Amino acid sequence: MKLFPVRLSNINKMLDFYSQFNPSPLSIKQFIDFGLNACPRKSFVFLRKELPVRLANIMKEITLLPESLLRMPSVGLVSAWYVKSFEEVLAFEKTDPTETNLEKYCIRDRHSDVVQTMAQGILELKESRDGAIEPSTELSIQYFLDRLYMSRISIRMLINQHTILFGEIPQTGRHIGSIDPLCDPHMVVRDAYENARFLCDQYYLASPELEVIEHNEIDKGNPIKIVYVPSHLYHMLFELFKNSMRAVMEHHGTENDVPPIKVTIVKGKEDICVKMSDQGGGIPRSQVDQLFKYMYSTAPQPPKSKTDLPLVPLAGYGYGLPISRLYARYFHGDLVLFSCEGYGSDAIIYLKAFSDEANELLPIFNKTSTRFYKATVPTGDWSNQVKGKKIKPIVI
Repeated sequence: MKLFPVRLSNINKMLDFYSQFNPSPLSIKQFIDFGLNACPRKSFVFLRKELPVRLANIMKEITLLPESLLRMPSVGLVSAWYVKSFEEVLAFEKTDPTETNLEKYCIRDRHSDVVQTMAQGILELKESRDGAIEPSTELSIQYFLDRLYMSRISIRMLINQHTILFGEIPQTGRHIGSIDPLCDPHMVVRDAYENARFLCDQYYLASPELEVIEHNEIDKGNPIKIVYVPSHLYHMLFELFKNSMRAVMEHHGTENDVPPIKVTIVKGKEDICVKMSDQGGGIPRSQVDQLFKYMYSTAPQPPKSKTDLPLVPLAGYGYGLPISRLYARYFHGDLVLFSCEGYGSDAIIYLKAFSDEANELLPIFNKTSTRFYKATVPTGDWSNQVKGKKIKPIVI
């Protein structure tokens, strides 16, 4: 199925051209070095080539989605946004880095609602099929959404670095773009907790307390610092706190004193780990993997109140955990969940301790990715079990 009409054949040709190139992943250290030494002109020249490559790689994959999904209005809207952004970026292809041009990288705002709009597209597909989606279609959608949202994170990172470093208002303080070379995980934990607690208090009229433990195995006795993007870490922690608080309050709803949420921050030789432990009752082991699947976790949009605010602030589309894991994996970290059914759950965020090892993880359009969209559902044997029973959707 063609993504663009015939009148945009030139766009298709440029897509074919730029999708031949692989994106150039950067490490946090490279972002830091570039921010300290680069000038606006060099940044412009890099973005002039890198942005169309990253856009083209993911746009080519949009065309490989099942036609049933591409026909959904919300998915068509997202496709149109990418076409428009690709056109705008191509306009800079042969321009010089003048002051006027340097201020025109504004595609970020257009893509601010991509996650919600794609989630709506999935709901439209499920409604059109009465909730029955083929397993092969589910696999394709899961694979694509992970790559779409990872691509979105990376493009926003590039644009943020450029606009913050070389915007009209000069940056002050120790931050280099959106990166904090002395990021304090403990402070980010506290910030995310307080904001999640505010929502929890509004809905449940109570909330769990927070206990934080730091263990610095490398520099014993010193507070843990990391070179990282605080907003990314905050996003992950905020989602985890919301989930833990909701689980704790609903599991211990009738009790006067609910157990606290415990966060342990550890710095090792290779990794910095942030572990969040709650006593929210946990979930069955068979459902843990489903928490990261968009098709299972997609929930109807929360009902709106008269003030146009969600009535249930701790629930939504259910994309919080899958996207939080992408933020962790973006710089080659990870987010994993462990659960003890009947007691509680542990969530661990892994971050790279060294900024030169924290490289971007970027989706690449190639023959391997193309084959995945055509793959059939694997059958299970004793060494690779594939559950045959249908698992109920989980709303996070």
